[in-house]
Amino acid sequence: MSPDPIAGQDKATSAAGLDARQRAFVLAHRVARLATADAAGTPHVVPVCFAIGDATLYIGIDEKPKRPAAAGLKRLRNIVANPSVAVVVDRYSEDWSRLGWVMLCGPADILAPGKAEHATAQALLLARYPQLRAMRIDGLPVIALRIARVSAWGDLSVDRTPL
Repeated sequence: MSPDPIAGQDKATSAAGLDARQRAFVLAHRVARLATADAAGTPHVVPVCFAIGDATLYIGIDEKPKRPAAAGLKRLRNIVANPSVAVVVDRYSEDWSRLGWVMLCGPADILAPGKAEHATAQALLLARYPQLRAMRIDGLPVIALRIARVSAWGDLSVDRTPL
C-alpha cells in the first residue's frame, strides 16, 4: 500500500485480482461506473449493473426503452474500438472517513448470445438483479471485464445498511 498524500489513507494496487475485502465491498454495492474510450481516446462513463465471476466482472445489457438496438450503445462501440476499460465501485459519505472505492481495470470482451460464458454471465446477473427477469435479455450481449488490475482506497468495510 502506498500512502495517499491528500487523505492520509492507503491505496492498494494489485495485479492478482480482488482480495476478499475488496470483493465483499464490490458485491455490497448495486451499481458501478463503467469507463470506456473510443479509438481516439474520448472517454465515456455510464452507471451499470454487474455480477462477478472468478476473475471477470460481467455487465449486462438490458432492454433499453429509448433505443431498439443494443448494438448501437456507445459503450459497446467503444469496446470494439478500444477494449481497455475500467469499472469503479465507490461509497460516498458526508463522513469522509467512510469514503472508499475499488477500481477494476483490464480488457473487455463482448459476449454474444449462444456461448457458454454468456449463459453463465446471464445467470449471475439474473440472480443478482431480479428486475432483469421481466426483460428479454437472453438475446443481448454481455460485457466481460477480464480483471487485470485492482486498485482500492479508503474504508472498504461493508455496511449492514443498504447502500
